[in-house]
Amino acid sequence: RDEVTRSLISQIIRSATSIGANYMEANQASSKKDFRNKIQISRKESNETKHWIRMIAKAVPESGAKCKELWKEAHALTLIFAKISRSSTEN
Repeated sequence: RDEVTRSLISQIIRSATSIGANYMEANQASSKKDFRNKIQISRKESNETKHWIRMIAKAVPESGAKCKELWKEAHALTLIFAKISRSSTEN
């Protein structure tokens, strides 16, 4: 850990934990609009998490394989939240 990676780790922790927190809030939404908003925030946070994972992969090249795996998970969440968001708009 150094000054750069400490900052990146802090950022990824914030964005990654926000995904779950907003998803939990979506499940307790008071309206469809509130639900869509929380799902969209979850999608944005998963996209942001992908960014921080890419940054960590560049800063710590030996973490590349693990970062690739985590990036794929974050991308899958992005796609899931995008689909949920589209479906909730259509209904």
